[in-house]
Amino acid sequence: MDNNLSYVRTEMLQGQTPPLAERGVVKWIRTNLFATPADSVLTIIAILLLLWFVPPMINWLFVHAAWVGPDRSVCSTVAQGGIQPEGWSGACWAYVNANFNQFMYGRYPVDQHWRVNLVAILFVLLLVPLLIPKAPYKVPNAIVFFFIFPIVAFVLLVGGWFGLSYVETSAWGGLLVTLVISFVGISVSLPLGIALALGRRSKMPVIKMLCVIFIEMVRGIPLITVLFMASYMLPLFLPPGVSFDKFLRALIGVALFASAYMAEVVRGGLQAIPKGQYEGADSLGLGYWQKTGLIILPQALKMVIPGIVNTFIGLFKDTSLVSIISMFDLLGTVRQHFSDANWASPQTPISGLIFAGFVFWIFCFGMSRYSIFMEQRLDTGHKR
Repeated sequence: MDNNLSYVRTEMLQGQTPPLAERGVVKWIRTNLFATPADSVLTIIAILLLLWFVPPMINWLFVHAAWVGPDRSVCSTVAQGGIQPEGWSGACWAYVNANFNQFMYGRYPVDQHWRVNLVAILFVLLLVPLLIPKAPYKVPNAIVFFFIFPIVAFVLLVGGWFGLSYVETSAWGGLLVTLVISFVGISVSLPLGIALALGRRSKMPVIKMLCVIFIEMVRGIPLITVLFMASYMLPLFLPPGVSFDKFLRALIGVALFASAYMAEVVRGGLQAIPKGQYEGADSLGLGYWQKTGLIILPQALKMVIPGIVNTFIGLFKDTSLVSIISMFDLLGTVRQHFSDANWASPQTPISGLIFAGFVFWIFCFGMSRYSIFMEQRLDTGHKR
């Protein structure tokens, strides 16, 4: 018998570097862009479209743009009364730079801008710890943010107390109005929407009927109609001599409108909870509010995070509709300055709209990315 075992390996092979096609950028490109012939064709088409569109866009936005200047002359050709050569086309960022303060604060007194800045700083300092999952003192922070901060912000922005000069809300504008309306709308619509969703699923006929009527009636009319009614028709039903601020009426209208949509989002999450969860809570002897607050509602809200954030994003963009009641948010303020003779040029309107769109995109994209982060963090279904 042949006892030659030389073909048997006596030591383990050392680890080798994976092939180039199976690692790094090459693998990502092959997997995501050229996985199939159809993907390859679509990728090539997309690259060609980008090569056709991106260079002219960069030239218009940055290379040929007018960044500084005293008036419209820097954004107009010689034939249009400006200093640019014939055939010139570029963004008029000088217009945005010249009106930047009004785009941010509206007609808020310049010497009082520190009050708006202070509110913004407090907002960020209180909001950021709430968004960080491992940040300590969440409950005190939330109490300060949702109950104390609004009072402080109201006192600072409106004034009339503690030696602060009074600033009418009609002088507010720009990004200030956008953020105030969206913050109030988001803060009010979520808890009110949850209450309406629970009321709609209630077994008490009167509560259920009232919630259904409110939700269906509000969802059946556009936001412009709600704002118009809150601003112009509501005072007709008030007693003579009784009135309240038009901006406050807009805040109430936006918050109620958003809460109706939020209620349907939350109701979808409640209906998606398996019946066994309810039965399990009942078997433990939990009451209605214990069952809802500790078991049902947390699961429902986790399931509908994308829908909730989508409603928030829609609300943030819908703030532009307050221009119907002569309240000018960021977009409204930008459009209002199109008629400024000092900056009237063919490039001014689109430059202002791109600036406003970019600001809206920053906030909306931030909310979207944070919702994805929370969705992934709370997705524990795969864990054992």
